[in-house]
Amino acid sequence: MTNELTGMKVAFLVAPEGVEQVELTQPWEAVQNAGGSPVLVSTEVGKVQAYHHLTAADVFQADVAAADAEVADYAGLVLPGGVANPDNLRTDAAAVAFAKAFFAAGKPVTVICHGPWTLVEADVVRGRTLTSWPSVRTDIINAGGNWVDEEVAVCTGGPNTLVSSRKPDDLPAFCAKTVEVLANSS
Repeated sequence: MTNELTGMKVAFLVAPEGVEQVELTQPWEAVQNAGGSPVLVSTEVGKVQAYHHLTAADVFQADVAAADAEVADYAGLVLPGGVANPDNLRTDAAAVAFAKAFFAAGKPVTVICHGPWTLVEADVVRGRTLTSWPSVRTDIINAGGNWVDEEVAVCTGGPNTLVSSRKPDDLPAFCAKTVEVLANSS
């Protein structure tokens, strides 16, 4: 265990159903292993059903609702993917506002796979360079973003640092860059 993130709380924003489990658990463990405290935030307090692609997996507990969460309490935000997860988040005004507030506060945001859908809805990808699952490419471009096909993309050309990756195979690089960017933000 390292201590790069000691004393830092990191928000993980997910919908009550549809998060890709590995895209939640691996970054969560990376934050914990670096000494940070991950916090599961959802559209409502309660159970979060994760998935392995389209098959139900484990259930997690969200202790904070996005409407009640304060950006000032967190060092940064992680947005896991899964197809249904960001699709549900982008229809929840409080979740979209919570994600957008990290950009306004200049705090790092990391996002993987289909997760950028929430950022497209928050209108924070305009002029930013990021990657995603290939099917999200057109949405990012239409929202004014610059889409790249890279294992991990780091964009500092905005009010905050934005880290993005394409898919679960990119998780080792994504997790390492998430910890690095969070550690350098304090």
